[in-house]
This record gives sequence, structure tokens and C-alpha cells, in this order.
Amino acid sequence: MISHHVTLGSWELKQPGAQSSKMKKLILADDQAIFRAGIAKVLASEEDFRVAAQCGDLERLMLSVDAYRSSIVLFASALRPEYQDLMSHVKAAGSRAVVIAENGEPAQIFTAHDIRGVVYRNTTGQALVECVHRVIKGFSSIQRPAEAVGSEEEDSVAARVREWLTPKEMKIVALIVQGCKNKEIALRLGTTEQVIKNYLRTVYDKTGVSDRLELALFTIHHRILPAAAAEQRSPCTCATRS
Repeated sequence: MISHHVTLGSWELKQPGAQSSKMKKLILADDQAIFRAGIAKVLASEEDFRVAAQCGDLERLMLSVDAYRSSIVLFASALRPEYQDLMSHVKAAGSRAVVIAENGEPAQIFTAHDIRGVVYRNTTGQALVECVHRVIKGFSSIQRPAEAVGSEEEDSVAARVREWLTPKEMKIVALIVQGCKNKEIALRLGTTEQVIKNYLRTVYDKTGVSDRLELALFTIHHRILPAAAAEQRSPCTCATRS
């Protein structure tokens, strides 16, 4: 029986004895609509990945797990599933699970339920892709929380953007990442849609992006704005309707 335990950088890999299967279908579930769209675009850029379903809530996730067998189920811990129930469906479908954990959540919460991959909300797109590839190949890929948070290792772009964005702009970006539309952001911040549009133009200029989706990709790559999103955790009603 083959059993190896290898540590590579911030990843702990465990190779199971069972033969790995070539699962390339992905089910993506996250309650932050724009962040979910950004992750989907990152994953879709890989030639051997196919995003079969995107889910914004737990009910749709469970339906998709049953419908798309032999998939990689990539879901956010923010959906607060009953892990034993979810994993029973995942295993019955011949699938494997990867969780996007909130920063600070211990990986043991997830590995105890045989979730094969753990990455954190502020990870990079590259690290997420690497994790999915490893799980497809039959490995477990567990990111260390300390390495994932890694504020001391933020790139220079991230540091500059933190300095450039005002507190109001950070709040707006946090709400954008959650999937809020301009109208709701204006209501929550006590201003008008036009003012929010003006702020967004400034944010786009400062970050070098051109739209909401690029902003989500920016947050994934540079690990900046998910921290801002944590300041605005109350859900947007518009995000549940989209």
C-alpha cells in the first residue's frame, strides 16, 4: 500500500493509496456573487476545467452535487452547510470537495469530514487552481491558515491600493464583492446611485480594472479586498435575487 505525506511550502499533501480518477467538472458555490464570478473566470481559464454549475446558496449546491456526478465541489464555508450531510451527497456522487474557508477557520474543521482541499478566502487564484489540480489527481491539499493570511507578504500593488483607497471606497468595494448593485449600495451608504458610480470610476482608476468582474479578479489575485469585505458581512438582499 502506497502512503506518502509530503510538505511543499504552504501546502500539506497526502497521497492516498486509491487510484485517482480524472474529474474535471467543477461545481462552484459561494454566496458572494461577484467573488464567485471572479473565481469562475479564473477556473475557466484552465483548459482542463469545466465549471458545470454555479450556486449562490446551499439548496442549489445540494441539487448540483446530485446532478453533476464525478465532479470537484468547490464551496465556501460561508454557506454554513451541515458537513456530514453535504459530504454524504458528495461521496454518493463519486465527487470530491474543496472548501473556500474564511480567514482564521482551522482546517481541521473540514478535514475531519474528509474534505480533500482547503484554501482560504484571501488565497491567490494560482493557489486555488493548484489545489483543485491536486485534488483531481487524488491528493489532499490543505493550505495553512498562517501562510494564507500572510499580510506581511502582500505584494507591492496590494500595499499601494490599500493606501490609495479611502475608507468610503473600501466600503463600496466590499459591497461590490458581495454582489450588491449600485442602488442598494447607495441606500446603505445614504447617498445616490450617481455618487456611487462616481466612486466606482475612481476605484477602477486606482486599481486598474474596468468593471465589477475585473475587480473581483483583482481581489483574488492580490488578496486585498476580501479583508474589506469582512467589514461588511451583512448580506445584500440583491445578491440573493441574482
